[in-house]
Amino acid sequence: MRTKILKLTNTKNPRSLNSKLKSSAKIIRSGGLVVFPTETVYGIGANGLDAKAVKKIFIAKGRPSDNPLIVHIADEKDLSLLVRSIPQKAKVLMKKFWPGPLTIILKKKSGVPSSVTAGLDSVAIRMPSNKIARSLIRLAKTPIAAPSANLSGRPSPTSAEHVITDLAGRVDMIIDGGQTKIGLESTVIDLTTKVPTILRPGKITLAQIKKVIGSVKLHKHKQNSKISKARSPGMKYRHYAPNAKLFVIKGNKNKVRNEIIKLVKQFKKQKSRVGIISFNYSNYRADLVKFFGKNYLLAAKSLYSTLRDFDKKKIDIILCESIPKKDFGLAIMDRLERAAGKNVIEII
Repeated sequence: MRTKILKLTNTKNPRSLNSKLKSSAKIIRSGGLVVFPTETVYGIGANGLDAKAVKKIFIAKGRPSDNPLIVHIADEKDLSLLVRSIPQKAKVLMKKFWPGPLTIILKKKSGVPSSVTAGLDSVAIRMPSNKIARSLIRLAKTPIAAPSANLSGRPSPTSAEHVITDLAGRVDMIIDGGQTKIGLESTVIDLTTKVPTILRPGKITLAQIKKVIGSVKLHKHKQNSKISKARSPGMKYRHYAPNAKLFVIKGNKNKVRNEIIKLVKQFKKQKSRVGIISFNYSNYRADLVKFFGKNYLLAAKSLYSTLRDFDKKKIDIILCESIPKKDFGLAIMDRLERAAGKNVIEII
C-alpha cells in the first residue's frame, strides 16, 4: 500500500481546512484508513460503523482483536448513532469537558460493530478538540473509530514522524498536523458501573471529575493478558513500551537516586547503554539523560517522543524516577508503569 502524506500547517480557516480534508474524508467513507492528529496523540481512524473497515485497524497495528477501540465524534448529535441513552452524569461531563481529552463509556446500540467494542455491550466515545480531527469527522459524515496510530505495544505517536516510522505502507493517508498538545491519551471513565470508574487516567484528573459528578472510583491497574474482557484500551496488554528495557524506580527520592547510580554502574559493566528519565536530579552520568524537573505538563507532552528517542540512540536500558501519583502525575506514572510491565523496583 502506498501511503499519502497530507501536511496541514494552517487550520485557522475552516473553509480551506475542509477543502484540504475532502480526500481524507472520502477514504474514511470508502472503508480506508486515515491517521489524524488529536490534542492527545495521533489516531488511526476508520468508519466506526463499518465492521470491515474497523478490522483493517487491527491488521495495520498488529493489535489484538479483544482490545476495544474509542469512537470519535464531532458533535453530540452523533451520539444517537452509538448509544441507547445518555445518563445525567454523562451530560454533565460532556458539558464541562467536551470537546476535550475525556472518553466516556456508555451502553451501545446494536449498530455499533462488535469489532469496535471487542464484544462488549458498551462503547467508549470522545469528542476531540483538535480542529483537524473534528473537521475530518464532520466531512466523513460518520463517527470514526481510532486507537493510537502506532504499532501495537509501542509508544503512542505525538508527531507525524512517529506515525510514518510505524505505519507507512499500512494506511491510506497520514495527516500531518504537527506536534500534539497534550501528549498522553485521554482519560477514560466508565459510566456503566454503579459508581463511575476511571479506567485510564489522563489530562482530565480524578479531582476534576469528582468536582463535577461527585463519587468516582479509580480502577487499580493490573496488567493481565488473562483478563477475559478489557473494558478500556490498555487494560489487558503491555502498552507504550520502547525497545529498550524500562525500569521504574519508586520510593524516597534520595534513595531512588542512589539506586539508579548503582544500577547504571551495574548495567555499564554488562556493556549496556543506559538512559535516565529524571524529575529530581539533572546530573546523572549515563549515556542519555532526560531531565523534566517538576514540569509535568512538559513531561507528558514529551514522554513518548523521549522513549522513541532513546530507541533511536540505541539505548538498551532506561531507568526512570517515579513521581507522586497525584493530578496529572497519576497519568504519567500510569503510562510509565504500563511500559515497564513487571520492571518496577520499590526502594524501602
